[in-house]
Amino acid sequence: MIGQTRKLKSVPLQNVHFEQGFWADRQLTNREKTIPAIYNKLESTGRLAAFDLDPNQTPPKHHSVIRKFYDSDSGKWLEAVGYSLRTHPDPALEQQADDLIDRMARAQQPDGYLNSYFPVMEKEYRWRNLRDWHEMYNAGHLIEGAVAYHEATGKSKVVDILSRFADHIDSLFGPDEGKKRGYPGHPELELALVKLYRATNEPRYLNLATYFINERGQQPHYFDIEAHNRGEDPEDFWAQTYHYCQAHEPLREQTKATGHAVRACYLYAGLADVALESGDQSLVETARRLWDDLTEHQMYIIGSLGPARSNEGFTFDYDLPNETAYAETCAAISLVFFAQRMFQLDQNARYIDIMERALYNGVLSGVAYDGTHFFYANPLAAYPKVNPHDPWSAVKSDPHYRREEWFPCPCCPPNLARLVASIGSYFYSVAGDTIYVNLYDSNRSDIDLNGHRIQLTQQTNYPWDETIQITVNVDQPAAFTLALRIPGWCRDARLQVNGQDVALNSASGYARISREWASGDQVSLTLAMPVERMVSHPKVRQNAGQIALQRGPVVYCLEEVDNGTDLANVSLPRGSALATKFDPELFGGVSVITGTANRYVPRAWKGGLYQPETVTLVDSPSFTFKAIPYCFWANRAPGEMRVWIRED
Repeated sequence: MIGQTRKLKSVPLQNVHFEQGFWADRQLTNREKTIPAIYNKLESTGRLAAFDLDPNQTPPKHHSVIRKFYDSDSGKWLEAVGYSLRTHPDPALEQQADDLIDRMARAQQPDGYLNSYFPVMEKEYRWRNLRDWHEMYNAGHLIEGAVAYHEATGKSKVVDILSRFADHIDSLFGPDEGKKRGYPGHPELELALVKLYRATNEPRYLNLATYFINERGQQPHYFDIEAHNRGEDPEDFWAQTYHYCQAHEPLREQTKATGHAVRACYLYAGLADVALESGDQSLVETARRLWDDLTEHQMYIIGSLGPARSNEGFTFDYDLPNETAYAETCAAISLVFFAQRMFQLDQNARYIDIMERALYNGVLSGVAYDGTHFFYANPLAAYPKVNPHDPWSAVKSDPHYRREEWFPCPCCPPNLARLVASIGSYFYSVAGDTIYVNLYDSNRSDIDLNGHRIQLTQQTNYPWDETIQITVNVDQPAAFTLALRIPGWCRDARLQVNGQDVALNSASGYARISREWASGDQVSLTLAMPVERMVSHPKVRQNAGQIALQRGPVVYCLEEVDNGTDLANVSLPRGSALATKFDPELFGGVSVITGTANRYVPRAWKGGLYQPETVTLVDSPSFTFKAIPYCFWANRAPGEMRVWIRED
């Protein structure tokens, strides 16, 4: 099956330039701090040395040993390097990547198999447990890294290595006679194979991705078969259900997002990729159905997914606890990937709205402002001396909820690095005679549209400022449509061209301006950003009687460092005025929200855990509160934090 020509394409990453503004600052930190910090951890934890495949090597003396998922972290780092090099060449960084690729080349087995764990630790167990052992997951991330690095440098070595690995997998798995009918336990390889297909034009890779999508959950169940072959009872599966890995039934029959949140969205992104290439309407319908369930029943206001630590994923509709929220950083990132692909299937702004919500909130909260510390889980409420994900552990010398430099399973840090490095590829798309402006920030983009060279320059202090100025420059006057996203959070937008008001003509969330453009044409888009008091669906029991503050795409929170303790006793009077102020000294310059709040405080407590309300006098002194963007919490003095606030 040869993929169909895709109608919508993203403007290439190297054609979008950030020199100042929100994402320019985040990318600078990513280049100078995050990517080097991750490399140092890959080196110190033995991930790079693991590719040397010395069966006699001694694992490092610290906590880390060779593990089955090591290769995925190296693959994501390589991918981040590829994206970074496409916009900011760095010979030293490129040399580090080349050294890793040389190690990978030496580690590759004669049959094409590439893995740093099994050839050393368990030679006889290759491909015996697709359900749990991450071989295909590792392959997917190595393939993504290979494609990104090849596109950045033009060097083919790493794509050749990973193509041989993909060929090896294709020789073993599939519908043909003599092949095993297996598929990834941890989805990721599906979307990676589509990327490899697009990079090499080899249809076997698309066919294999399509097979994985179609075979998942079919009977007889492959995970049962391989368990029996290992001498195990499938009933002893530790997760107890194939809902955990989205293999409980064929994908086309699934109506709910289930199980592990990151696995789910990686799978759904791969599903959308295959639908896009094949034009299979059944897959398109499946992708839309799962998208609607995710975003209407199971998504946090910060654009992240998965309330439960037990499965790192979903429970039931409207179950969105705050203090114990898992909301893994990787889940928000995988939602961004799914959203991008849904927009490619259906040019509707609702997908970019969710992408933007995740980017400015649930994604960026995962990395500290310094770029070297990370959250795995992202709670929406936090308190000193409480680790919501390990409540039985003894309180250590620092009892506060803080970001860490690394994790036993460090999937989130390199995932963040690759997304931040690639952010420019999400800003613009082209289809026919239309340029879609999806996201806003100061940047310059160089776009090839039907043979015309078009440059768009955005000037704005978005997401803090509501005005975006876009200057159009063309090689010669050209007729085309500029489609500007009007975010779903914006209820009052104004559009001008060369100082003259223009009707929005909004369709599917985009204001479309069709005209002949000349160099120097100016577009001004104003997106009103009042502070909004957000409420949850009435069935989200954890947020009953509470509101969250949002301005533009940014969700805010209260921190103890600004507002004192006992934040659970803070309430906002309904209808009280809320003000916005730009603070240039805070996190490089952010908008904060201030207003009057009340704090309920007993005048006296006579003892015991409970008292009758009739004998307990309560004061509610007012004070001026300060709310900061949620993504920047836990960067200053440790203490309490809340997103959802009581309302009087």
